[in-house]
Amino acid sequence: MTFKQELINRFVTYAKVDTQSNESIESCPSTPGQMKLALMLVDELKSIGMQEVTIDEHGYVMATLPSNTDKDVPVIAFLAHLDTATDMTGANVNPQQHDSYDGGDIILNKELGIVLSPAEFPALPGYKGHTLLTTDGTTLLGADDKAGITEIMTAMAYLIQHPELKHGKIRVAFNPDEEIGRGAHKFDVEALGAKYAYTMDGGPLGELQYESFNAASANIDIQGKNVHPGTAKNKMINASKIAMELHAKLPAAEAPEHTEGYEGFYHLNLFQGDVENAKLSYLIRDFDKESFQARKQFFQSIVAELGEKYGTDRIKLELKDRYYNMGEKIAPVKHIVDIAQEAMENLGIKPLIQPIRGGTDGSQLSFKGLPTPNIFTGGENYHGRYEFISVDNMELAVRTILEIISLYEAKA
Repeated sequence: MTFKQELINRFVTYAKVDTQSNESIESCPSTPGQMKLALMLVDELKSIGMQEVTIDEHGYVMATLPSNTDKDVPVIAFLAHLDTATDMTGANVNPQQHDSYDGGDIILNKELGIVLSPAEFPALPGYKGHTLLTTDGTTLLGADDKAGITEIMTAMAYLIQHPELKHGKIRVAFNPDEEIGRGAHKFDVEALGAKYAYTMDGGPLGELQYESFNAASANIDIQGKNVHPGTAKNKMINASKIAMELHAKLPAAEAPEHTEGYEGFYHLNLFQGDVENAKLSYLIRDFDKESFQARKQFFQSIVAELGEKYGTDRIKLELKDRYYNMGEKIAPVKHIVDIAQEAMENLGIKPLIQPIRGGTDGSQLSFKGLPTPNIFTGGENYHGRYEFISVDNMELAVRTILEIISLYEAKA
């Protein structure tokens, strides 16, 4: 069996739909393109023979592949998100196909001089001989997570075409607004009716993730007092300088650019201001729950200290938890990770079990009662113009889905 052309056709079709989400819009889905793709998937799910195909008013798509075995197999689900990241435009995506990649530079856009080069991306030569899909240098590609959608759809179509392959009941779901942290907010776990799920939302071949950050956001608003600099002594309060003073109190080494693995951080995501007003936005991240709480408390202590110095009415902090480490909920059912690992090993894929230095829908879904590890899709450099995906590894992702499904049936 080979899925290469089927994967290319599906992916390119999905990639051309602009589904970039928008955090500033409160509606769900946050952008109309996501509903457009959702409705396309509803039609396709029906056309390939999936059952119980539904879509709600928020663009959450669900469907069923009925069991064809007499065994009592747990219902499992495979999930992917409709939206693409906000970091770069997802409009007018024009995927470029590179067959039998030679391991050297890939010219993404000759006119603009944009090149995907091993000199900058040393993982590239490892894809020598693969069929790669890239951007044209002016947009992101959208493999995060249209590759996941593609792989799930392709796996379901294959199982429908091959009823001799025994499996339990399988559910699939595609949801909006993951990239802006809302993908699980309106996700009806009860309606999905699965015991366990897997997001197809990872990166390079072999990624298998079941731990994520504990995450919080910290937004600070600082009110200064502007006075003519010639007569400002003992009068002016410079909001931007208070903001810089605040940032200087954070450990410089505990930032994204200096951390890896299980190390947490404070990330200054936005800084804008002048003398009169300054605004800062931070991401606070840690894998360990106690360390996470300590980070938040430390941040609050800094704000309190500056409030005492300059006036508590001048510095306002909004601190919100965003999601938690899904490992806490997956650990009691670790066998679902073990099955995914076994599936990869059966296919000759080396599992890369590592924490997600971020979050997926699985982070929130696991805390809503649906343990949800994350599996590779086969791409790299997500969210930007240098994004690419290996069709060869997409095919291995499809085979991983099929092998997981087979293992659940065999072990029942």
